[in-house]
Amino acid sequence: MNRFFILVMAALLASGASAAAATTPQVVIRNDAFSPQTLTVTTGTSVAFVNRDDDAHTATAVDGSFDSKGIDTGGVWRHTFTKPGIYAYFCTLHPFMKATIVVKAAAQ
Repeated sequence: MNRFFILVMAALLASGASAAAATTPQVVIRNDAFSPQTLTVTTGTSVAFVNRDDDAHTATAVDGSFDSKGIDTGGVWRHTFTKPGIYAYFCTLHPFMKATIVVKAAAQ
């Protein structure tokens, strides 16, 4: 009985974790590029920047509002966007890498 309970709880925890991960907006860094090039979210949303490249990268806002510093290969950095706006960003290590986050006000 205890073993069954543990298996059920493990399955519930695993499904909850994967559901949460699936709903978190992501910017994937691969082949010296951010994908998607433009991501639209609402205020209060956390965006995960996932480095699937073979080099370290940064996600640095042009206006200075956020800076990941270095995101190593396989690393993840998250930022929560609290104000509406258009946030252009780039990689300080590879300045040709550019993208945009569009943040819209959350519905009230």
